[in-house]
Amino acid sequence: MTEFIEVPKGLDRVIVADTEIGDVRGDEGFYHYRQYSAVDLAERCSFEQVWYLMTHAALPTRDQLARFKTQVAPHRALTPLLRELLPHLKGATPLDGLRTALSAACAARPMRPVLDIDEAARADDALFACAVTPTILTALWRIGQGLEPLDPRDDLGYAANYLYMMTGTVPSDEAASAIEHYLILTVDHGFNASTFTARVIASTGADVGAALVGAIGALSGPLHGGAPARALDALDAIGGPDNIDGWIRGELEAGRRIMGFGHNVYKTEDPRSNHLKHVATGMGGDIVDFSKTVERRVVEILAEVKPGRKLYTNVEFYAGVVMELAGVPRPMFTPTFTTSRVVGWSANILEQARDSKIIRPRARYVGAPPPQPVPEGGFAD
Repeated sequence: MTEFIEVPKGLDRVIVADTEIGDVRGDEGFYHYRQYSAVDLAERCSFEQVWYLMTHAALPTRDQLARFKTQVAPHRALTPLLRELLPHLKGATPLDGLRTALSAACAARPMRPVLDIDEAARADDALFACAVTPTILTALWRIGQGLEPLDPRDDLGYAANYLYMMTGTVPSDEAASAIEHYLILTVDHGFNASTFTARVIASTGADVGAALVGAIGALSGPLHGGAPARALDALDAIGGPDNIDGWIRGELEAGRRIMGFGHNVYKTEDPRSNHLKHVATGMGGDIVDFSKTVERRVVEILAEVKPGRKLYTNVEFYAGVVMELAGVPRPMFTPTFTTSRVVGWSANILEQARDSKIIRPRARYVGAPPPQPVPEGGFAD
């Protein structure tokens, strides 16, 4: 008889693979990419340097980075297929449109199953997908606003280029730097739902595009990638300092989740939130002061209402503030997250493709006991 292993719901705390990509140490409030603190990387590196680290397992030399940028550049432009397809997706959200457009672009490439190609070919497929993703997303946004898509510029860095393609204006150094910090901080974060989805699909031997599209589908869920805008919506609902306590208590009494607070991995402060709070403080503005006041009162009221339960801001709370200050429209908050996470997904897909074992768990059947007799003719009475 087959012996089964009982695991917690949602696979909580279950280790399902070995990885060299990074880890989240929730009890310590620390996470890293490869051997480096992710926060240190955000403070000292460009997004392209971190992208290289994720795919090459080492930070680049200056020459290696220059060659890497040269490799990326031709993949950023919209293909003729995409230019024809994207206007037909005008009614979709950017993330839903990306799911369709990236699938089409990967199929037209065409991408082959990772099981049938070598590591260099897999890496090239991933490079293409990561490079074209921000161009697709910004083009979809502009088309939805009745504007023409913009081509990427060779004289702008990754974050500045993204903001330019979205808004049509070259961003300030402050705005570009703020978004770059956010993008670096969100490249990877352990075996979250979308990353795990990507690895499950890659374990079947499917192509890189299939795994990425599956990850996008997982990210589109509001419990995963949709919280930054919702956290700002909460600030809007509060309205002003005099309404903070009443709003918080009302949400708690109604049993509703306060968006932007709490994380199922971190048992202490979220290092991403701390860093983005610092970035937001440097940018300044009324929204920053208001956010800090709301944060403080949520923590204090929760300590009063639910003693012993510590709840801190997660990355989404100050991510929303930073993106708002940098000029990113709220419907583009989660798509912006996607432009960084696609790099982390790709690193995980490439790592998973080196393992020939398919991920195939079991489910426990809890329905009516079988076998039951099938009624004559197959119809219920």
